[in-house]
Amino acid sequence: MDFSLQKRMERKRILFLGDIVGKPGRKCIKKHLPEIKEKFFIDLVIANAENASGGLGLTSKNARELHNAGIDILTSGNHIWKYKEINLFLEETDWLLRPLNYPSGAPGKGVHIYENFWDRPLAVLNLQGRVFMEAVDCPFRKAQEAIEKLPADIPIIVDFHAEATSEKKAMGYFLQGRVTALIGTHTHIQTNDAQLMAGTTGYITDVGMCGPKESVLGMEPGVVLQKFQTARPVRFELAKGSVELNGVIIDFDLQTGHCLDIQAWKFDQTN
Repeated sequence: MDFSLQKRMERKRILFLGDIVGKPGRKCIKKHLPEIKEKFFIDLVIANAENASGGLGLTSKNARELHNAGIDILTSGNHIWKYKEINLFLEETDWLLRPLNYPSGAPGKGVHIYENFWDRPLAVLNLQGRVFMEAVDCPFRKAQEAIEKLPADIPIIVDFHAEATSEKKAMGYFLQGRVTALIGTHTHIQTNDAQLMAGTTGYITDVGMCGPKESVLGMEPGVVLQKFQTARPVRFELAKGSVELNGVIIDFDLQTGHCLDIQAWKFDQTN
């Protein structure tokens, strides 16, 4: 990816990391993120962290660990509520978001304007899908309401945490031309469809995960096979071995908020 000095002056670059799975994902990020940011001229890092604690949920301790490791903004999804302590933490911090479209009364916020990165603000919006998931409020309506309240031409990065590819692509069409990028999370498998929609909005159906490479969504394959073959409850275990980081690199014009380029990205850490 060409990123000359002239381009660095004209645009900003975001690395969006997929769902971080447990200690293996956190450890790999802590070790390698500084060199990754330097190598690819990354200005800002966003990551979905709803599975960063034990492979399911997020504790305040692990949220701080990831933030201190160089992730500027953490997004989440349906598993954010596993640890009760996170409720207060969501209220106390502005760099950890939960899906906007949970019913009223949920702690924390799902959209925030960040003023402290450049000379122009950036908005991050976190949404959750409804197909094959919990019955939360309509993500399309909530996205519409949120964008109407944001300043015109502000860069907007959207994490759409959803199961169905159809719902994600529909959201892409719904928001094309109105947001900088729509990044799909939740399914842990990176899709091969990073693209520009309407010439201005970066899109990928799913960015993938940051966790054990030889796994089923980060979990030990044998345990998952037992679940599928017996249809009985099993205790999932985090897989061992090499770790893979999946993400997208987004280049955008800070003044117009338009995405200029989006490319799927992968880092393979071997033991």
